[in-house]
Amino acid sequence: MAAARAPRRGSILVRALRWIWLAGLALLVALVAALMLYRFVPVPSTLMLGRWLTFQSVERQWVPLTQISPALVRAVIAAEDQRFCSHAGVDWVELNTVLEDEDGPSRGASTLTMQTAKNVFLWPGRSYVRKALEIPLALAIDIVWPKQRVIEVYLNVAEWGEGLYGAEAAAQRYFGKPAARLNAAEAARLAGALPNPLLRNPERPSRGLQSAAARVQRRVGQLGPLGDCALP
Repeated sequence: MAAARAPRRGSILVRALRWIWLAGLALLVALVAALMLYRFVPVPSTLMLGRWLTFQSVERQWVPLTQISPALVRAVIAAEDQRFCSHAGVDWVELNTVLEDEDGPSRGASTLTMQTAKNVFLWPGRSYVRKALEIPLALAIDIVWPKQRVIEVYLNVAEWGEGLYGAEAAAQRYFGKPAARLNAAEAARLAGALPNPLLRNPERPSRGLQSAAARVQRRVGQLGPLGDCALP
């Protein structure tokens, strides 16, 4: 009897491994297909999908990069990822600096590409599993999408308030104008709000947001041509 059970258990294990392998292969194929498709079509974020599935409102109007102020493009790069134009999706210099911090990681090292990967393919919140998935996804995105597409998707899925996504919706709500007409000061306030968009209101900036916006404007001045790769 024992001899008869062993092959049966072995065959069950083989079948289980085969299904796991097929499921992983299907997931990889679906990911590659999504990466290719999302290079050309308007992209939702997982936060937006979650709100739609729970019947909550979503305010977002997709606009191409040519309809977003260059001031906002440069402000977001200066605020979030100053080496955006020079890295391949992951800023290994910044990541190593954070990991080598003697007091432990006290800040993130997410590039705009990694944040785009998180917003489009992964889930919110902090976890080592999600961070580990962000890195290969960001590397794949950088291979498939040009820099301009990365920043275009990021600026159309970034959260700027409760149920508020994308530069166009944010510009209309906070400043009553299209994203294409944002000036440098308004762009800096929007970029400064990104680390905490649910508590920072660019229309009525707190002292903290005012300080963050001033810091962004200084960094834009220091950025020089390093942000030009993302301009249309």
